Amino acid sequence: MNPHTKLLTTLSLLLGTTITISSNHWLMAWTGLEINTLAIIPLITKSHHPRAIEAAIKYFLVQATASALLLFSSMINAWSSGQWDITQMTNPTPCLLLTAAISMKLGLVPFHFWFPEVLQGTSLTTALLLSTLMKLPPLTILFMTSHSLNTTLLMTMAIASTALGGWMGLNQTQIRKLMAFSSISHLGWMTAIILYNPKLTILTFYLYTMMTTAIFLTLNTTNTLNLVTLMVSWTKAPTLNTTLMLTLLSLAGLPPLAGFLPKWLIIQELTKQELTPTATAIAMLSLLGMFFYLRLAYHATITLPPNSTTHMKQWYTTNPTYTHTLTATLTSMSILLLPLSPMIQTYA
Repeated sequence: MNPHTKLLTTLSLLLGTTITISSNHWLMAWTGLEINTLAIIPLITKSHHPRAIEAAIKYFLVQATASALLLFSSMINAWSSGQWDITQMTNPTPCLLLTAAISMKLGLVPFHFWFPEVLQGTSLTTALLLSTLMKLPPLTILFMTSHSLNTTLLMTMAIASTALGGWMGLNQTQIRKLMAFSSISHLGWMTAIILYNPKLTILTFYLYTMMTTAIFLTLNTTNTLNLVTLMVSWTKAPTLNTTLMLTLLSLAGLPPLAGFLPKWLIIQELTKQELTPTATAIAMLSLLGMFFYLRLAYHATITLPPNSTTHMKQWYTTNPTYTHTLTATLTSMSILLLPLSPMIQTYA
């Protein structure tokens, strides 16, 4: 991609995200979301592969529909209440439409259908942006309007997302699709707690972003796209593959790694709110996701492919040094942050 085009799209992504997360007016929030959508399209289509074009079209259609629903809900709310403030959603019909629009943008069940297909059609770097940065603006809107949304609907979608994210990842061999279903499952945890402790949702998103970034950068360094190439990736960077296993287990929420912290705090908060059945349900359903995380970790470090020694192996990586430094830093934080939980819990 042309450096000027890359700079323009990157600045547009940052601008759109900043406009959305800092606005109180519905039109400005919608504008930021539209800038984000238009800015990510060139990054998705930069490979000029038919699969990438298909992913871009799917992404654009879904995001345009969600943006139209969001604008429609804000207009109905302004019509009934006379104001455009994001935090003042009072009419039940706009709240329902807004919930559907934000769920579509985030990829929550039952509006999840586009997310795995789009991630599969893009590069690892763009998939990382779609899984992390592009989730921040709609999650911010959900954060600001959480007090006025339908509790039953959000909780149902949260449990369904946790279940489907784990269930659909069981038979996948493509790592980008696995990470997409992982994102859907984690969004279920975030949605489940946003009505009762929104700060915990933000904490969960930050930790999820950190762990997912570490995993995607590691996969990008070793150029790993599926389970077959994951099995031979140890030849490129053995130490990096070992830390990849630990980061995957951390993303699964296995103690004593850092990924256990948000799930621990969410289960604790749901129990305080006398929602023990909900906490039990999402904890049990997350075991489905644990299975494919363990399978990824097993393929990364413990098993060898059933091939001869003449099987194609790449022994060198060409990524710049700063990428290795960033990967090492994020991986270390993803594994070792759990001892900070008393301090984090104080501020949460």
